[in-house]
Amino acid sequence: MKARVHVYISGRVQGVFFRSETEYEAKKRKVTGWIQNLPDGKVEAVFEGEETEVNKMVEFCRRGPPAAEVASIQILKEPYSGGYADFEAR
Repeated sequence: MKARVHVYISGRVQGVFFRSETEYEAKKRKVTGWIQNLPDGKVEAVFEGEETEVNKMVEFCRRGPPAAEVASIQILKEPYSGGYADFEAR
């Protein structure tokens, strides 16, 4: 089953390789979408793919890479679009 989630991660999540580590994990799991830093210090991402792999990406975002300190994560389930060919860090 295919799934899509839109997530917002807050805490110490910028300047700690959050985007690059998430991109690596997504490509490893064949999850498509994107991730970007926001001006308010949060990180925003969209993940699409097999539901089990998308769920693993959400779990990765709950902890982040070793230097990150995730304070909270907001998860919005959205309709799967299939509109991404790959995963990119913006």
